[in-house]
Amino acid sequence: MAKKKLVIDLLPAIRKLEVLTKQHAESGLIGQYSSVFKGRGIEFEDYRTYSTTDDASLIDWKASKKANRILIKEYVEERNVNVVFALDVSESMLFGSTEKLKNEYAAELVASLAHAILEVGDNVGLVMYNDTIVENIVPSRKKSQFYDISRNLTNPELYGGNGKFSELSKFLLTSFNRGTVVIIVSDFVGMDEGWKSNLKIITSKFDVIGIIIRDPRDRTLPGDYVGEILIKDPYSHKRVVIDPSLLKDLYEKETRRQEEELLKSFVDAGADSTIISTDEFFVKPIVKLFKLRALKIRR
Repeated sequence: MAKKKLVIDLLPAIRKLEVLTKQHAESGLIGQYSSVFKGRGIEFEDYRTYSTTDDASLIDWKASKKANRILIKEYVEERNVNVVFALDVSESMLFGSTEKLKNEYAAELVASLAHAILEVGDNVGLVMYNDTIVENIVPSRKKSQFYDISRNLTNPELYGGNGKFSELSKFLLTSFNRGTVVIIVSDFVGMDEGWKSNLKIITSKFDVIGIIIRDPRDRTLPGDYVGEILIKDPYSHKRVVIDPSLLKDLYEKETRRQEEELLKSFVDAGADSTIISTDEFFVKPIVKLFKLRALKIRR
């Protein structure tokens, strides 16, 4: 069940992002985003008469023969990128040991990045999913787009339920054009069988980025806790009593293994990914991710 009220502070998160962007315009998130995604390709615009200063490789000999003069092709940079945020709203995201639940943190992250991308002039969409598609906002840069995205992100009725990555995969493949940038925001907990194969399939069509949301308790148990605690599986709702002092080391070792496996799954699929903890602001890890992408592109 979703919370009756979500504590999602969109404006403070966006303002913080804007301040950091202005302070670090060259190395900030928007600069890195533009360097990686803007102008990733070129498209044909028109022909014009060749001059001696032009690149001879651009001559179109077939068109030149028809026009009886030497023509070259003119290209323009592709300006508008379609970006779709796929946000996991399932039960495991309704957890938190910090001031924000994972879904609240993720919603603020998505809203902030969506706002920044719209400011650049690209199209942004949103897919909210659990074991079905809860909401879909098609990519656009219309004036009301940010309002539409924010309204859904802050609606508590859209959160909860089981997770099913295969449903998201099917929807993405049938709904969006090749080359769309798909940013999957999830804790990737309790993934359904075959999700790695589905990830490879969607990566073959889209430019996929995984943002793995982690709460500190996803990674470590409280070290100073004395006694037993009750934990519950977010999907099966099974409860178990554990002693953190006895399981802490084993738990941390296992969570590290799982995170390494997650990151490797994205690498194997040909996608990029990063892990972000809810006790840190998201800009630095996102900028780092974009910088790594830029390096890969230059190679």
